[in-house]
Amino acid sequence: MTQQDSGDFTLGVEEEYQIVDPATRALCQRVQPILDEADPSGGTVEAELRMSQVEIGTPVCKTLDDVRAALARSRSEVIAAAATDGTLIGAAGTHPFSSWEDQSVTPKPRYLGLAQDHKQIALEQIVFGFHVHVGIRDQESAIQTMNRTSPWLGPMLALGSTSPFWMGKDTGYASFRTDIWGRWPMAGTPGHFSSRAEYDELMEVLVATGSIKEATKIYWDVRPSTRFDTLEFRVTDVCTTVEEAVMIAGLARGLAHRCHAAAVRGEAAPDVRPELVRAAKWHAARHGTEATLIDIPNRTARPAAEVIKEFLDFLRDSLEDLGDWDVVDALVGAALERGTGAARQRRAYERAGRLEDVVDLIVTETAGR
Repeated sequence: MTQQDSGDFTLGVEEEYQIVDPATRALCQRVQPILDEADPSGGTVEAELRMSQVEIGTPVCKTLDDVRAALARSRSEVIAAAATDGTLIGAAGTHPFSSWEDQSVTPKPRYLGLAQDHKQIALEQIVFGFHVHVGIRDQESAIQTMNRTSPWLGPMLALGSTSPFWMGKDTGYASFRTDIWGRWPMAGTPGHFSSRAEYDELMEVLVATGSIKEATKIYWDVRPSTRFDTLEFRVTDVCTTVEEAVMIAGLARGLAHRCHAAAVRGEAAPDVRPELVRAAKWHAARHGTEATLIDIPNRTARPAAEVIKEFLDFLRDSLEDLGDWDVVDALVGAALERGTGAARQRRAYERAGRLEDVVDLIVTETAGR
């Protein structure tokens, strides 16, 4: 296990957006005009599985201020490109009423192959995620860090929940995207690996057995990136506001830093039953911050605000070392007071019973208004 490298704990963020028809508020399949028009400003703008989706990626960021600025630029650029084509952009884990049956697969070999290999599971995937890459250059360190993250993914998911509606119905979930995404055979929370070699051996077996075509098809909540020297956190919905995105990025980096430090010190990884981890994640997706969360270290259910405070206490030394404590603490406090994106969507619907109003809220908050 190596000490911290000078390139460790940089940040990169990927966000998946909805392309929305301004008249009907439904999803519309206009990704190509956006790709033709958008200037990524040093990051990336790319197609995704469906033609009604567009994904941005930030440049490598050193600070949360860098993340905030990069996301503001990327959102502004994509929104402007969409406006040129007469469409809107929204950031939420699901669209409130558009059906997967009306969405075409993007005609690229990668996505056509996914649809062919996974059939109905792939066809029903019209969801929008948020990925945080935390720089960890040593591959062994990345695995040992990943081993220690699972007890705390539930609180992060709860705070980043933005998908209560699905195909015109209130699902009763804060993050129904979690259920839809979890249908992929290689989704979920990873198990424990004794070493990078054990991880690599599993990838080889999965490819050899035809379970996946390549390691990029591992869709775990946390995984070593195949493209970058990073640990990638993929557990939350895309955040509706930039500030919430900065909050989740800060929590992910703080968790990686804290778990990396524990691995360097030789502390044993937590011995947690995978069934309890799955239960805690489901509980967070179901309730968000509106009820209880499962406190894995203490093996109990407690009010969400208490578990989130314990999460912050766990991260505090790392967040202070990174210079992120004041920002993350304030953003988490604001999220608990204001309510998650899922809670705000429900409030928008309750005012007049119109899902179009929910889309308007998503579009407005995505643009920072």
